[in-house]
Amino acid sequence: MAGKSKGGKNKGKAQGAGQSVSAEPEVPVTDGAEVVNPENGEVSDPPAAEGGVADAEKTDGDAPVVAQPEPVKKPAEGELHLFPVPVRTQSGEKLELQLSPGDSVIDVKQFLLDAPETCFYTCYDLILHSKDGSTHQLEDYNEISEIADITSGGCSLEMVAGIYDERSIRSHLRRVRELLSLSSLHVSLSTSLALQQESSQGKSAGSEKTVIQELDGLNFMEDNAGALTNLLAPAPAEIKCVESIVFSSFNPPPSYRRLHGDLIYIDVVTLEGNKYCITGSSKSFYVNCSNGSILDPKPTKQSLEASTLVGLLQKISANFKKGFREVLDRRASAHPFENVQSLLPVTSWLGAHPVPEHRRDAARAEESVVLSYGTELIGMQRDWNEELQSCREFPHGNPQERILRGRALYKVTCDFVDAAVKGAVGVINRCIPPINPTDPECFHMYVHNNIFFSFAVDSDYEHIPKDRKPDCQNGPSRSTKVSSSGVEAKHDMNHAEFTEVSNSVSDNSSDASADAQIADSEQATYASANNDLKGTKAYQEADISGLYNLAMAIIDYRGHRVVAQSIIPGILQGDKSDSLLYGSVDNGKKISWNESFHSKVVEAAKRLHLKEHVVLDGSGNPVKLAATVECKGIVGSDDRHYILDLMRVTPRDSNYMGQEHRFCVLRPELVASFVEAESTKQSTRQKVSDASEESNDQVASTSDAKASSVEGDDKTEESSGPTLEENSNSNAEILFNPNVFTEYKLAGSPEEIAADEELVKRAGTYLLDIVIPKFVQDLCSLDISPMDGQTLTDALHLHGINVRYLGKIAGMIKHLPHLWDLFTAEIIVRSAKHVIKEILRQSPDHDIGPAIAHFLNCFVGKVSGASTKGSHGNAQSKTQKGQESSQTQKSTKGQKLNNTAASRKGLSTYSHLTSDGIWSSIKEFAKSKYQFEVPDDARLSAKRVSVLRNLCQKAGITIAARKYNLDASTPFEALDILNLQPVVKHSVPTCTDAKNLMEAGKVRMAEGTLNEAYALFSEAFSLLQQITGPMHKDAANCCRYLAMVLYHAGDTAGAIVQQHRELIINERCLGLDHPDTAHSYGNMALFYHGLNQTELALRHMSRTLLLLSLASGPDHPDVAATLINVAMMYQDASNMNTALRYLQEALMKNERLLGPDHVQTAVCYHALAIAFSCMSLYKLSIQHEKKTYDILAKQLGENDSRTKDSENWLNTFKHREEQVNAQKQKGQGTNASDNAINFLKANPAFLQAMKAAAIQSGDGSANVNRSLNAAVMGEGVPRLRGVDERAARATAEARKKAAARGLNVRNGPGSNNASDELAQILKIINSAAAASSTSATANAQQSASEGQATNGPAQNGNSSEAKAAVTGGPSVKSTSNTPVGLGTTLESKKQKSKQKS
Repeated sequence: MAGKSKGGKNKGKAQGAGQSVSAEPEVPVTDGAEVVNPENGEVSDPPAAEGGVADAEKTDGDAPVVAQPEPVKKPAEGELHLFPVPVRTQSGEKLELQLSPGDSVIDVKQFLLDAPETCFYTCYDLILHSKDGSTHQLEDYNEISEIADITSGGCSLEMVAGIYDERSIRSHLRRVRELLSLSSLHVSLSTSLALQQESSQGKSAGSEKTVIQELDGLNFMEDNAGALTNLLAPAPAEIKCVESIVFSSFNPPPSYRRLHGDLIYIDVVTLEGNKYCITGSSKSFYVNCSNGSILDPKPTKQSLEASTLVGLLQKISANFKKGFREVLDRRASAHPFENVQSLLPVTSWLGAHPVPEHRRDAARAEESVVLSYGTELIGMQRDWNEELQSCREFPHGNPQERILRGRALYKVTCDFVDAAVKGAVGVINRCIPPINPTDPECFHMYVHNNIFFSFAVDSDYEHIPKDRKPDCQNGPSRSTKVSSSGVEAKHDMNHAEFTEVSNSVSDNSSDASADAQIADSEQATYASANNDLKGTKAYQEADISGLYNLAMAIIDYRGHRVVAQSIIPGILQGDKSDSLLYGSVDNGKKISWNESFHSKVVEAAKRLHLKEHVVLDGSGNPVKLAATVECKGIVGSDDRHYILDLMRVTPRDSNYMGQEHRFCVLRPELVASFVEAESTKQSTRQKVSDASEESNDQVASTSDAKASSVEGDDKTEESSGPTLEENSNSNAEILFNPNVFTEYKLAGSPEEIAADEELVKRAGTYLLDIVIPKFVQDLCSLDISPMDGQTLTDALHLHGINVRYLGKIAGMIKHLPHLWDLFTAEIIVRSAKHVIKEILRQSPDHDIGPAIAHFLNCFVGKVSGASTKGSHGNAQSKTQKGQESSQTQKSTKGQKLNNTAASRKGLSTYSHLTSDGIWSSIKEFAKSKYQFEVPDDARLSAKRVSVLRNLCQKAGITIAARKYNLDASTPFEALDILNLQPVVKHSVPTCTDAKNLMEAGKVRMAEGTLNEAYALFSEAFSLLQQITGPMHKDAANCCRYLAMVLYHAGDTAGAIVQQHRELIINERCLGLDHPDTAHSYGNMALFYHGLNQTELALRHMSRTLLLLSLASGPDHPDVAATLINVAMMYQDASNMNTALRYLQEALMKNERLLGPDHVQTAVCYHALAIAFSCMSLYKLSIQHEKKTYDILAKQLGENDSRTKDSENWLNTFKHREEQVNAQKQKGQGTNASDNAINFLKANPAFLQAMKAAAIQSGDGSANVNRSLNAAVMGEGVPRLRGVDERAARATAEARKKAAARGLNVRNGPGSNNASDELAQILKIINSAAAASSTSATANAQQSASEGQATNGPAQNGNSSEAKAAVTGGPSVKSTSNTPVGLGTTLESKKQKSKQKS
């Protein structure tokens, strides 16, 4: 939001950067140190910005100019001008707010709620005193500009105590309780580290610390089960202000007291031990004379009265006054964003261990019992549909209107998701009764808080009489055309009135459809629910005026999938037989049509690349549609046109044909990418047609899925010629017919139908032959580097690849161990999720914890069941039910039957499960869903913390954060399972204006025009703050880019402020251990290092390594790159011993994971060469730089700018070595052989490691990567982290220029004299080799240097910015002519260290 209270503003100091953090974007100030270009007019690489902006070449012409605090340009969209307005509080205090004329009165009240001076006032009126002396009472929804002009000054606001009513007095009490608890404060570890650093610096101001202590970075990289205990920060210690505040048992006030304004009675026990009964009246709070069990409503003394409860408590308790001041101070010391609540909070898979004591709290008990299930205060239900559709109807012609509309839509949708989750949990826990209790349990529907709930039904139902099946009106769950005999239930869900229609239709459904229904599995219903949500999002983004969707969320909890939707008005009341205007409820037998509805759908279809086409209904009548047959257009009693059942907004995936794959549709991202690719190819049509004929053959032969028959392929080949001509003649627009490859009959000429089918096939071929190979290539070259299951899924989706292709891609990246581990783990976890859901569905309430613990033991440990005869086979058939084995026709019994039978026998439903049984179910599911053979050694790889984390997150399990022995046969106990949380998918709208601004900013950043980039990112952040609030992942991305721009402009302190914001938002919106959070810590570390706060930087790096080890495990190129950055920091702190240990670890990782010839490995050798040159060991530098050169020449060619840079470095090192030798001859050299030999004796392990590494690097794994030779994209292309590919394409040109900068190397302060012992040992090896002419000595020296190299990693020049950011700070003017690009010169390093000293 726009304004900000000055009180709040001044309190939020930027940690570690003495700069105030307000809600407004800062202006980049470069502290007078403008960016200096080196003599040759080039700037050595700054860190790449995450998500697609590589380092851009900057020449003198476009060096960034220092931005003026007051930009002279007109305010861009979303930019705000703030004006100071004084406020007089109820208690007479004065404070000042920074307001914008567009702020509404509600915004002003929110700012006052955030300011410490006024945070406890909830019921007051605002009076505005304008310049001319007139006063205006402000209504909540007024905008300030409507009442007075604050821009000219002279206005002031006054808070006047309001009149309480029953609702407002309760919310006042709730606010007081909130303020007294610190549980809503989320302090980031980074904030506390910075505060610790500040306090320790204060203490040791006199004594300058020289030695940087070593952090425990490496030891937990191997033992990451122990790392679990370090993830969660301890909860903040509560500050006690009062013993208890509870509703008195005198409530409700008797009628005669109501007439005097009594609304509520409150019992308070103060810390001093005094008990008071307080009356909350419509005017104020006062202490009454009640004593014991009889109400005496008279006030005690007149003085014990106040307009707020906090004011009264401060009068009656000195301890309360002191405690409350401490609470406010604690909140004020936190970063402002740490006080903001996230609207869509993320759940953690780890809970505190040991479990904190659960103490008595009468207020908490009251809260949970009094509030009805998940509804609003005092049972007020919200009409979600009306709220949502009214917000959609807001005008959105200008930026300010779009902000208001976006904010309203975002807030309503988030509130809906929150209410839907609570309601769904209530439904699954049987707290909410169904509206159709006589139907079978699986078909129950529920209405609660104006939300419609239904189950996504799974499994087979042949034990239910056929005529009952169509009642399975469960929402998107219904498997579209067939599984519920063509009755699309969501609409039914919403529309009870259609059930009769569906029942009458069901008997006519064909035998084929009945068989398909019996074989229908959980997968189809899950897929249709997911597709429906995607379709709803697509229509929501198309945003056609007059066409409405429902709010929708999918909640997975306890093995059930519940679909929640807002309710179409009038649909649950009375006969609405005429409400269906468009589409079909009976599988296409009767298709309704309406002119005005059709025109709106056609408009949406154009934006969704769908074609207007003709289908035949059951009687053979042609009907013109622009959507799928099964979607429904309904008119509600509010006369709005609603479109539902959007399971197939995109065409079928032609690589997965057949009844069992009827929900396999292409992703919207792929359709957009295909349309873009095709339109660029319009000119070269003939070539395309040849290619598509070939690829059709390929698809038929290679696709794992059941491709269409051979005759079908022949037909398409014949027709492809005319098709293309027809397309190019008619228009360049590419539109898909969504009803091809379905059982609906299409009208139109055979040629047209064949052309439509051909287009859909071409899209499938494009996915297989172009998108997936390009994705694999980007994975191999590390342009895309997913760390865990979530980032892998996001990357696949961003490229338009469905998760069902996981198995196919896994087969293409076998040669890269870290990717193979990642893909197999993801397939195993996704398969295991379906097994555990089956178990949870069958577990009664008292068995859930033990059942989850038993499953995890079977999955990770070794459980061989003591099961009764035959029950093992039975278990198999049950868990296989969860698989997509559509062939098995045996049914599991209904959930009810299972539970009751098991509980009668006194057996637990899970006791028969064994490790072998569970793993065979997982393998079977992986084979049927992903066409993937799970390798036999997969059970060992499942013993990794990253796999356990992934599974817990997908299933909503919270386990205790303790150290588990994952090699034990039963590592988990029932008490380790702390919670089972719902996992939610929703359709919360995104802010497209802000996204467009960010894309433009990335392009500007790549071009090096930092001022413009800064303005665009600031504007995007300002927009997001007003629409979504700061707690949103897009806002985090903005902060990251702002940090990068400021860093490039030389304002490291300003960069830290922005980076700290990003870190806080990521921790709250993505999770404490999300890979993006890890990279936030990494970037913070690099920025702190740029400010020479190395110890603080290393603490952040330690956290980065911890988080990466949880997310991906220790074997990942990102981990190697982080180790390099740590090594550089130690190197700059002159701790060469430790630096070389980290480099050794990183190089070993890169050689093992990527192969000895990967560009990253070359970067490693280069880092070592630089390290050795810092130690004046130029012979070793030359050898390592030679390896760098050889790899780059092989991968990129000798003419590539980076290869040439490497050659320049090689010459530089040779030149330096000659200088050193010349000095030695003059007698200036020292002989340190004794020290070296002593060091060797003291550290035998060091020499062993060097030798081992040398041997390891010796075996050139030629087979490692054939595809890597193709993947020569060594540019600093940052990895894909939730940013789309277009930005990367936009910056490709700039990147080519930037590539000339080469591989980034930390150019922080250099060390003049390295760690002595290590330098000595290396010198002795070095000099021995130089002196001796025997080949034996030469070999020894070669192997030693190779070993050392192998142990040193390199900066990951082309990995994510966290790594790329190894270049620290603005470049310094360099006086020598050494090459720019691969790293700064030693002179500049020395200059820097002089400056700092």
